[in-house]
Amino acid sequence: MRVRRAVTIGRKMETERDVTRVLVVDDEELQRTALASMIKLWGYAVETAADGQEALEKLASFDAHVIVTDLNMPRMNGQELLKRLKEDGDAPPAIVQTAYGSLETAVNMVHDLGAFWFLEKPVQSQALRLLLERAATHEKLAEHAERLERQLSNQGLLGEMVGSSPKMREVFSLIQQVAPSRAAVLITGESGTGKELAARAIHALSPRRGGPFVALNCAAMPDSLMESELFGHEKGAFTGAVDRRAGCFELAQNGTVLLDEIGDMPVALQAKLLRVLEDSRVRRLGGKSEIQLDVRILAATNSPLEAAIREGRFREDLFYRLNVFPIPLPPLRDRKDDLPSLAAALLGDLNRKHGTKVTDVSKEVLERFRAYNWPGNVRELRNVVERAVILAGEGTILPSHLSASFGGSGSTAPSAPAAAASNSEELRIPVGSTIEQAERALIELTLEHTRHNKTRAAEVLGISQKTLFNKLKEYGAQTAGA
Repeated sequence: MRVRRAVTIGRKMETERDVTRVLVVDDEELQRTALASMIKLWGYAVETAADGQEALEKLASFDAHVIVTDLNMPRMNGQELLKRLKEDGDAPPAIVQTAYGSLETAVNMVHDLGAFWFLEKPVQSQALRLLLERAATHEKLAEHAERLERQLSNQGLLGEMVGSSPKMREVFSLIQQVAPSRAAVLITGESGTGKELAARAIHALSPRRGGPFVALNCAAMPDSLMESELFGHEKGAFTGAVDRRAGCFELAQNGTVLLDEIGDMPVALQAKLLRVLEDSRVRRLGGKSEIQLDVRILAATNSPLEAAIREGRFREDLFYRLNVFPIPLPPLRDRKDDLPSLAAALLGDLNRKHGTKVTDVSKEVLERFRAYNWPGNVRELRNVVERAVILAGEGTILPSHLSASFGGSGSTAPSAPAAAASNSEELRIPVGSTIEQAERALIELTLEHTRHNKTRAAEVLGISQKTLFNKLKEYGAQTAGA
């Protein structure tokens, strides 16, 4: 994380929405004045300095987003200026002006000192304006990443993820370590633990944060449409393809793609995905040419892929291609210390959504939250808090604002292995039963417990809705054939 000047941190945070600030450094007064006037006309706030030494002095009070500097100057030249700023960990993007004969030095400054770009004199106004816009965007994105990291260290926040428990601190650390790289990441965790939020945090802290983030839920996509969603199609590639359409890989060019619930992808399509990952090329359905990709791949799953590999439902080679850097997300029952901060964060979001003025959660409600095992994880917590916020309207959430059935009237909820059963129900599997029989009994009991709410049952079981539907279809076929 970049080290910012202490005297300007507070002021910078207060003025983050102000105009972009540019420092022009040039020893030729006419050139310096002309550049400053032109840049002001483009809507930037501008300060000037006659050499590198004066630039350092100006930067103490003028926190520039971008520096436009000449190369050859007395006292301290442009190269020494950028070297000093880099050593201090305080270098905003710099555009270097270079005269004929100094091009090699300018190129070396871009490479060794991290200068943003260089322009040969006389400077072309259109080129300078374009570079200023790009450099300003680069700096603002860097500030955004810095704010995320500052939130994490001060408040236990990382983007939209909340938690200061040891398990979440470990998750945040893994995200920070892997984000700057190009490595594929496999995010695992039960339904509702925040796998997409983790993926978005990786993207936001990565060098690709200025590019698109595209998420595809493999469990919610019919098999017949998934290939087109992934790779795109040309007009007339199949019945109904009335126009050319880009797939999620093309849409995520120079950014990040998340393949959510990757374990539900058909095996036949997994082979095509593997080739795309290995070659970094994609061909639309019905297309004749391949498209070069520059995309980072993240994948997520709520069920162990190792089991799917053993059952022949997932390719082992694809698993190793995706599982370069695994990040497991803990279930909410394993980080109950985060419940107060999670509830507080949800209150702010839900108050904005519903126009309510709920300020906090009572101790009695927090105690009931801690006594419950949250089979639906943070997603279930949000649903519970949202209902309470709507009922309360303002002030404090009280036990009376919770559903009468929540947590079995305050008793401790079943542990994870028995989460599908209600307080008065038990799942008893006779010795000699097969795994398939036990699985079917658990699913059927869970459906009874949720009053045949399949969405809720899938959350409790920790599987996708598509997997549940496929299981029920299989059971129906078995019954019909009996």
